[in-house]
Amino acid sequence: MAELIIEAESLAYAYPGGVTALDGLDLAVERGRRLAVLGPNGAGKSTLLLHLNGTLKPERGRVRLGGEVMGYSRAELGRWRRRVGLVLQEPDDQLFAATLAEDVAFGPLNLGLSEAEAAARVAEALDALGISHLAERATHMLSFGQKKRAALAGAIAMRPEVLLLDEPAAGLDRGGVTRLLESLAQLSAAGTTLVFTTHDADLAWSFADRVALFDGGRVACQGEAETVLSDRDALGTAGLEPPLLLDLGVRTRDEALSLRRNAAPSRETGD
Repeated sequence: MAELIIEAESLAYAYPGGVTALDGLDLAVERGRRLAVLGPNGAGKSTLLLHLNGTLKPERGRVRLGGEVMGYSRAELGRWRRRVGLVLQEPDDQLFAATLAEDVAFGPLNLGLSEAEAAARVAEALDALGISHLAERATHMLSFGQKKRAALAGAIAMRPEVLLLDEPAAGLDRGGVTRLLESLAQLSAAGTTLVFTTHDADLAWSFADRVALFDGGRVACQGEAETVLSDRDALGTAGLEPPLLLDLGVRTRDEALSLRRNAAPSRETGD
């Protein structure tokens, strides 16, 4: 069995007003995999990510990291967030320093690294995301796509074991999505575990190798991407359609099998 890096056990959480976001949720994330948390808007996907890095504390349940139950003291949270990074859907919620380089350096400096070590991390992260030429640009002068990559650079400069991404493709054009996924693929190849939320089954199919399907604040099913994404009934329950390419492939295969059966010569038997 693959090693589990992070686990959610029976998580329950409701927002003020009694709006239930998580309802006894269980989730297991295997080390080194790409997990898509797939579900409609309002299913609790973003709330889950905020629990997986300790930003929110569950009313019931617990989170394990590397088999260890995580706590919520200041020291424990600091250790937790060094290992589990989070990139929010809206980059403006995450960028606050005057320049891009200063923003990306904030995390490494808070780890206690020297200025030289932090600068090396910044240069590495900006280069990986193709935004080195923007290092001295004011963060408020960046385009939306550049802000997305800037927020990601700040996260990867911390070199987390697990990187959580909330709707990473939201608001990006096709070229921006391609560049972002290329950067994430490089992180994955280097061993970073990726967990990303999306309501886009096609994105889950093209990039994830495992999928957790959300419905009503719980994981309705979890497994290999092809298995989950080809389950029309499970997707339909969550108000989703199968990925277009996968659906076309399945239909083509089924039609070919039907034609083959119909074309097979019948065998007659005599007395």
